[in-house]
Amino acid sequence: MRIFKAKWFIKFAQKANIKDADLKAAAEAIDRGESSADDLGGHVFKLRFARPGEGKRGGYRFILFFRKGERLFFDYAYPKSKLDDIEDDELREFKKLAKKSLGLTEEQIEARLKDGRLKEIKGK
Repeated sequence: MRIFKAKWFIKFAQKANIKDADLKAAAEAIDRGESSADDLGGHVFKLRFARPGEGKRGGYRFILFFRKGERLFFDYAYPKSKLDDIEDDELREFKKLAKKSLGLTEEQIEARLKDGRLKEIKGK
């Protein structure tokens, strides 16, 4: 499975000191079905993620797009303290983005990696 971060998410993760290794571990748990990520439909998932050094209760919420065994895109994140849940209209937009992201060709992915719109999480 390939794991990506969208440009906006890259900036959020840097500011929040979220490591790629932690994101990779979370993505692999989702792929194995060993995660508590909520399936919001249309390949959109919400993942509760603990702040470094704290618990999940006061942590972050990640919106990601996922197709088992293929691709996972970390797209959006927010602190739990700032927003309880996403609205229905936001979910509709995320579902559109998920369809688009998961439907990208290899050439389109490579172009986005090259211009910085995506970053792939690799390695250990």
